[in-house]
Amino acid sequence: MGKDQELLQAVKTEDLLTAQRLLQRPRPGKAKLLGAAKRVNVNIQDADGLAPLHHAALSGNKELISLLLEAQATVDIKDHKGMRPLHYAAWQGRTEPMKMLLKAGSSVNGQSDEGQIPLHLSSQHGHYDGTEMLLQHQSNPCISDSAGKTPLDLACEFGRVAVVQLLLSSNMCAAMLEPKPSDPNGVSPLHLAAKNGHIDVIRLLIQAGIDINRQSESGTALHQAALCGKTEVVRLLLDSGISAGVRNTMSQTALDIVNQFTTTQASREIKQLLRDASAAMQVRALKDYCNNYDLTSLNVKAGDIITVLEQHSDGRWKGCIHDNRTGNDRVGYFPSNMVEVIKRAGSSASTTVHEQRSFERKAEEDDGKKQAVVTWLGEFQLQFYTTHFLTAGYDLDTISRMTPEDLTAIGVMKPGHRKKLMSEVSKLPTT
Repeated sequence: MGKDQELLQAVKTEDLLTAQRLLQRPRPGKAKLLGAAKRVNVNIQDADGLAPLHHAALSGNKELISLLLEAQATVDIKDHKGMRPLHYAAWQGRTEPMKMLLKAGSSVNGQSDEGQIPLHLSSQHGHYDGTEMLLQHQSNPCISDSAGKTPLDLACEFGRVAVVQLLLSSNMCAAMLEPKPSDPNGVSPLHLAAKNGHIDVIRLLIQAGIDINRQSESGTALHQAALCGKTEVVRLLLDSGISAGVRNTMSQTALDIVNQFTTTQASREIKQLLRDASAAMQVRALKDYCNNYDLTSLNVKAGDIITVLEQHSDGRWKGCIHDNRTGNDRVGYFPSNMVEVIKRAGSSASTTVHEQRSFERKAEEDDGKKQAVVTWLGEFQLQFYTTHFLTAGYDLDTISRMTPEDLTAIGVMKPGHRKKLMSEVSKLPTT
């Protein structure tokens, strides 16, 4: 084995002493005796294009990273996928190695061959501190990868609540939540969160003011949640004012899709929710509203009860207020984000009652998901990895989409365990 390969192997195995021996500079007298002896190639790459600095970033070994940088290792060297050492450090959530690489001049917005910047990886895997550091170094959260997804999209898709909250605090991310007339069919973070049932993420997006009725080719987030059997997501979206009557490019409402494609118990509950939502509802105004520049608008006082007559995809609803004093009705348009649903047709359940029960349902659901992961790992005697999965925010739904790289990210390194886990993952039903 040549010295170049020996260095590569030493870094892979975190053999610091061997790496130091190979990279140490000879004393002036000794250098003269050696003449033009070949120096060790600090940027030697393996079959996958990974250089020693890639491996050091992946393992998070600060001493090796420091040693390699002192030896003039190329800080932004790319592997065969265009991934740089900073990508690997961000993927692992290793903040100190990230700080060292950034200080050495690594490009914070450099993209891989798949268009991902380090912020995509730290966001997808839920690394709060790493994401915060990248944002502080001016990482651009609006950059899309080759699949058209931003870091916020990935954080929402994988249910990384804390990271979503952090990204939403960025003014650049907040701008992405607004309607996009130039891209009316673009999938939003809300679609991705709804598809995977991430209730807490959806609440954050709604609070941040996302266009709840934004459409893709397949419809709104309500279409996604209904098709995937996410009952509580459907309930939350409806209570937050999403329009149940919107049709996708195939002229289907969310109810049409459930009727056509699903037959589960969850779908039966969803059908009832959608049928109720398609009928008239009553809402309570949360604040005053008056638009003197629009003659069709409805003047509203906080606390007014409004009967909804029409729901439009732009978020404007048409409603009627009955004046008990005069016996007259006032009809006009108002924004759907200024009201709460208090009664649906055929139902006397109020939003307040629903919210009182929502926390209990969520707690039971979370406990059930955690227990499912414990049970699954116990079936093949790898339950000691439970903390690895739960800490990273995985449940069986997201585990079913895991890759070998994801196992590395949560710290599963033993080849036998990795092989067994990937075999069991392949048996899980995908959602």
